[in-house]
Amino acid sequence: MSFLVGENMTGGYGGADILHDCTIGVEKGEIAVVVGPNGAGKSTAMKAVFGMLNLREGHVLMEGEDITKLTPQDRVQKGMGFVPQNNNVFTSMSVEENLEMGAFIRDDDISSTMQQVFELFPILKDKRGQPAGELSGGQRQQVAVGRALMTQPKVLMLDEPTAGVSPIVMDELFDRIIEIAKTGIAILMVEQNAKQALNIADKGYVLVQGENRHTDTGEALLANPDVRKAFLGG
Repeated sequence: MSFLVGENMTGGYGGADILHDCTIGVEKGEIAVVVGPNGAGKSTAMKAVFGMLNLREGHVLMEGEDITKLTPQDRVQKGMGFVPQNNNVFTSMSVEENLEMGAFIRDDDISSTMQQVFELFPILKDKRGQPAGELSGGQRQQVAVGRALMTQPKVLMLDEPTAGVSPIVMDELFDRIIEIAKTGIAILMVEQNAKQALNIADKGYVLVQGENRHTDTGEALLANPDVRKAFLGG
C-alpha cells in the first residue's frame, strides 16, 4: 500500500479521456517521477491525484484513506502540497509574504518553518523583502516550493519544477528536492528532463497517451533499452 496512490485512473476534460487506467504513487521519504513525451498526460495525472480532475474510474488513496471525492483544499488539509508549473507565485507580494501565504491553513507559530525554508533556499532569505515578480525563474521556483513547504505537507507534488531554468539551476533544485525527501516528505514530480529526474528517482512512471508504459525504479528505467531508445535519446 503506497502512502499516496492514484489507482487505475481514467478521466479527462469534457467528454474526452486523457488518462486510461493510469496508476502513479509514492511512499514517505521517496521521490517518484512521472516522465513521458509531450501530451502523455503527465500533468493531468498529477492534477487528478490532487483533485483538480474528476475521474470516471479509479480512486485516490492517502494513508489508506479514500480521498477521491475530496476537493483540492481538503487534500491540502490532509497534507498535500502542490506546486503548479505556471503562475505559482504572487508576483506583487514579497518573498516573505508569499511564504506566509503558504501557511494560511495553520494557526501555530510558523517562524521555525520559515527558517527551515530559508536554510533550504538561502537566496530567499537575502531577498525576503523583494517582490517575487522581480526574481529569476529559478528563484521563483524556490519561492513556490518554499510556500508549499510552509503548509508542512506530508507529500509535495511538483509539476515541471525545472521548466525554463538553466541546467545549473536544475541541478540545484534537484539537490534541494533530495534534501526535502530526506526529511520524510514524499515527493511526486512530473518532469520533462527525464534522464536527470530518473537519476534522483526512487521510482519512475513512463506515461504514453495516458497509460502506464513502464513502471520501475529510476535506476532500472535508466538502464532499460526500450526506455532509453524511446524517451531518453538512446
